Amino acid sequence: MSGVFDTLGRLVARAPRRTIAVWAVFTAVCFALAFQGVGGQTLFERLSSGAPAVPGSQSATADEILTDESLAGPTLTLAVQGVAPADTEITEELGAVLAEPRTELLGIPGVAAVIDPFVLPGGPASPAATPLVAADGDGFLVVVELERDLDDAVESDALAAVEDRLDRIPAELSQVAPGVSGQVGGTTLIIQAITDQVEHDLATGEAIALPIALLVMVMVFGGFLAASMPMAGALASIAGGIGALFALSHWLDMDASVVNVVTLLGLGLSIDYGLLIVSRFREELHTLVDVDQGAAVRKRRGDGAVETALRRTMQTAGRTVAFSALIVAISVSGLIVFEPSILRAFGVAGVAVILVALATAMTLVPALLRLAGRRLIQPGLVHRIPGLRAILARTGDVVAEEGVFSRLAARVQRRPWTVLGACLLVLGVLAIPLAHIELRNSTIELLPAGSDQRDYVQTIGEQYPASESPAVIVVAEGSIEEVAEWSAGLAEVPDVLSVDQVAPVGPYVVVGVRPDTADPGGAVAREVVLAVRDVEAPFPTWVTGQAANQIDFTQALVDRAPWAIGIVVLATFVLLFLMTGSVVIPVKALLTNAISLCASLGVLVWVFQDGNLSGVLRFVSTGGIETYVVALIIAFGFGLAMDYEVFLLSRIKELHDAGYSNDDSVRLGLQRSGRIITSAALIIIVVFTGFVFGELLVIKEVGFSLAVAVLIDATLVRMLLVPATMTLLGRHNWWAPRPLRRVYRRFAITH
Repeated sequence: MSGVFDTLGRLVARAPRRTIAVWAVFTAVCFALAFQGVGGQTLFERLSSGAPAVPGSQSATADEILTDESLAGPTLTLAVQGVAPADTEITEELGAVLAEPRTELLGIPGVAAVIDPFVLPGGPASPAATPLVAADGDGFLVVVELERDLDDAVESDALAAVEDRLDRIPAELSQVAPGVSGQVGGTTLIIQAITDQVEHDLATGEAIALPIALLVMVMVFGGFLAASMPMAGALASIAGGIGALFALSHWLDMDASVVNVVTLLGLGLSIDYGLLIVSRFREELHTLVDVDQGAAVRKRRGDGAVETALRRTMQTAGRTVAFSALIVAISVSGLIVFEPSILRAFGVAGVAVILVALATAMTLVPALLRLAGRRLIQPGLVHRIPGLRAILARTGDVVAEEGVFSRLAARVQRRPWTVLGACLLVLGVLAIPLAHIELRNSTIELLPAGSDQRDYVQTIGEQYPASESPAVIVVAEGSIEEVAEWSAGLAEVPDVLSVDQVAPVGPYVVVGVRPDTADPGGAVAREVVLAVRDVEAPFPTWVTGQAANQIDFTQALVDRAPWAIGIVVLATFVLLFLMTGSVVIPVKALLTNAISLCASLGVLVWVFQDGNLSGVLRFVSTGGIETYVVALIIAFGFGLAMDYEVFLLSRIKELHDAGYSNDDSVRLGLQRSGRIITSAALIIIVVFTGFVFGELLVIKEVGFSLAVAVLIDATLVRMLLVPATMTLLGRHNWWAPRPLRRVYRRFAITH
């Protein structure tokens, strides 16, 4: 195995400029594809949004039927406010003002109909106009419906033209009714608002994370030159990740949130891996070059010390990075097992971005190291800044055998039972809120409070309840008479406020059920869905709506979770066994990571479901956690935890194989890896926290919870819990049954 990494190091060392040139071209092409697109369509224009669905479930089947059988195309609606349409003094004038825009709207290619209260017989005062007039009488709707199955380009142009014309109507109405205002909304605009917010949040997150990450690495390495190496890899990873997502968007339906989540994962991992590679290279070069004698900085290709240091780095840190990336990729790939397409997209895209981060760490960063050579171990310009020399002497990477981390490990080893109990107590307390977790599948609630489309939806819900879809929708395959007779009994279901009249939709019949609650995804709505599904019918029925979608999504997670967990646990166990030769260490790692994840999820529930810190983090709680966020936190959080586990274990195993005792291996291994683990953790926390400053709720939840997961893992778990448990287990850490020891001797992954 080490021969592969040695060969890679040798090849990169002998062609560094060519390697960098290839990455430069690759980066430029990926950015061009993602932001300029092919045929004018960019990555962000290819994204979709909406409640995640489970193919084949009741809710998904009902939604497909409603979409397929609908005779209407997309609609845009103008909600006019600040004018009473039924006011007899201005009704006629309002109708006259609307006549011209109505004619212009009908003249737009692709527009099928324009409806407002003034075109109906009897005008705004007629019963037929009730759904189009505000409940308080101080507003009305103008609804524009497009033809169905329009060409994409025609539909896009029509929607843009309709939106523009609707936007200008309030100003025209103000001539008759001063103070009038309006909001234009619709499904397409909601999706556009979410994708625009994704793009904005991505830029915000990177603008915050990258400069702070660079500053942290300057403190870690004591100079800008070494710190720039992982940052160069991170920028290439961002480009490669976005390019990979653009390519995958032609194969998978890509939800808008996928871009931010997997990009921040790739960004964090590429910096982590680059940090490990650069640090180990400097360590190896220090052992080969006597800096104190003032060795000249040599850049020529024949500098044997630099090439040797690079090859040793690839054999050790390169192997660790590859092993870590493999485990993280396996953790993320567990999402592919689940039925919901959004989770599969996260899984495939996540693996692709992880591979890009691995490629930059294994080729681009080493190439940059080869060109920089011995300059990386010379004092940089920042050492000349007054006051920084002393700070950098403490934070910069060092090769001392003893230090703050070895002393910390020694203290833990003196009282392992106390440390173990204290860590488990803290983690247990943090996990308590997880007991009352509520899962949600939100749509418009993902947008920040105050956004135009969220305000529009709120206005429709409050002022036009007759225009709002019922929270529970039943699609039945029967005659109108049969369904009407059956649906009458639904009014007797507990917590049902009313049942709408049946309506034919193609060969199907639709029944709207309105629960006695204002929350379409809350507990009351879910109970109504379950009760309606239990009502026997003499014909096929399918129940949909937000609550039904949540129930189906949650059940899909429960059904496939054993498979996903089993695959990830088995693969992780096998890989850690092949790395350590122990069956105890993999089991311990899996258990500690599970406890750590429960604590992280508990904090997530306490903050986002219970609404604590909502003012600080600027969000409005939906009363639950997004269903797929939980799956993402488990997959990504487990992968990141194993990332640091591998960083630590690789050093401990190295020392153990060199003949050190178990306790000395743990103590010195923590000293050699502790600075890298804490530095990498700090950087990835900065990266994830940068995305908390975005506005999209799901990105806030993912960024915050992963930052918390890394914080818990890099402090309580890696620095305290792992040394305590390994001290208590002693030589049993390295135990394996005799048959497995033979397997290890044959297939071991060693330096």
